[in-house]
Amino acid sequence: MSQIRFGTDGWRAVIAEDFTFANVARVAQATADFWKSEVQSPKSKVFGCELKVVVGYDRRFLSGRFAQITAEVFAGNHFQVILTPEPTPTPSVSFAVKHLRAVGGVVITASHNPAIFNGFKLKSYYGGSSDSETCRSVEGFLDRNPVKTLPLAGAVKAGRIKIADVRPAHYAALKKLVDFKLIAKSKLRFAHDALFGVGAGCFEQLLAGTTCKVTTLNGNHDPLFGGINPEPIVQNYARSQAFLKKHPHDICLVTDGDADRVGGMDGHGGYLTTHQIICLLLHHLIVNRKGRGSASAKTASARPLRVVKALTTTSMVDKMCAAYGLPLVETGVGFKYICAEMLKGDVLLGAEESGGIGFPGHIPERDGIAAGLMLLELLATERVSVNRLLAKLEKQFGPHRYGRIDTHYPLQKRASLMEFLKNNPPDKLLGSPLADIKTFDGVKFVAEDSSWLMLRGSGTEPVLRIYAETKSAAGVQKLLKLGVSLTRR
Repeated sequence: MSQIRFGTDGWRAVIAEDFTFANVARVAQATADFWKSEVQSPKSKVFGCELKVVVGYDRRFLSGRFAQITAEVFAGNHFQVILTPEPTPTPSVSFAVKHLRAVGGVVITASHNPAIFNGFKLKSYYGGSSDSETCRSVEGFLDRNPVKTLPLAGAVKAGRIKIADVRPAHYAALKKLVDFKLIAKSKLRFAHDALFGVGAGCFEQLLAGTTCKVTTLNGNHDPLFGGINPEPIVQNYARSQAFLKKHPHDICLVTDGDADRVGGMDGHGGYLTTHQIICLLLHHLIVNRKGRGSASAKTASARPLRVVKALTTTSMVDKMCAAYGLPLVETGVGFKYICAEMLKGDVLLGAEESGGIGFPGHIPERDGIAAGLMLLELLATERVSVNRLLAKLEKQFGPHRYGRIDTHYPLQKRASLMEFLKNNPPDKLLGSPLADIKTFDGVKFVAEDSSWLMLRGSGTEPVLRIYAETKSAAGVQKLLKLGVSLTRR
């Protein structure tokens, strides 16, 4: 029996090694057992709720079959199951969980991981990623009970499984989240690189019948993702950059394999970092929307809304919050931590370095499609190029350059390394005295001039990630080299 552990966002493993039909059934049974226990517990927030679950899947090899097995296990445990008929964006499933008042949801996806991987993402009743406690609880239920299944045909006939497209309700909610009428008449030329993932065609559907011209790139169904990992990073943009140089657009948005994260390029193929996209959206929410997270909100909140960001996100967000008097909350890496803050309310924007972005008035979940529409609303509002908008932000808050490297580092040595870093911090970063050390998820050194260096281990692999940000690309490389040297002391 394989040992199954949930990482930052779900359980992921190599297909046919650990990610097998039998192991997926085991995890589905454990999840069913846990949610049953929650429904029966007076202390649970889902006490007395109907046993209803939403199951979706991405475009990876055999994802549909893994989703079917998952649905059959839930049906065998007397759940009412809504199973998507085809590959579906993760945020669409998350929205359905909340909209349909389900006890939870499962998405068969490995997000941005290489094509040989697949995964099992858990969504809780509120329509967001399940927290660490829930994931540990599911692990605790593994193999307590034998797997119970009800085959698909019989489950459908008995009414235990309903095959239904959950995207239309999600898309309708997105049109209310943004000023869709403004976008519809904007005449924007918009490109979308789907990276061969489930986001393919979504913007064409959303913007059908408007004045916008949508071009979908890398939209065909390829379980090998064209030989790349479906992650919104510059290394994966070569095809689209070549196309945009010949065929300019106003902007090109990129979504990852399951469309819950966003990246981008300008209309000529120039790389936009996820940090720049986050700052553009924060600017739009503060300046153009006057602090209103939802287009349907008539006035801003009576009290300042909080901005929530993961530790590895640009310090330009800090400067923007300080300039506009907005409270800032920093979390560990993983959108589930941002989700926890969004559930408390009074959040204007939640964002992480990997391109996960969430908005109030929607779901406490990263949504790459929502972020794309919000960027279109920004361009339709200001009617200037994305590069001019970025230049204005840099003029106001200064240049911010970012870099990250992943290095191999033994898991058994990581704890002692983190302890060493806490007790032996550098006095300065690029000549600027150290101002702060943050140690709640790895170790982050912050200088007085807002430059920072962070070292953090992967949750599941012998990989150490080193992050850095300062005002120049050359400075970033120096900080990264400093990070490497610290690991060798």
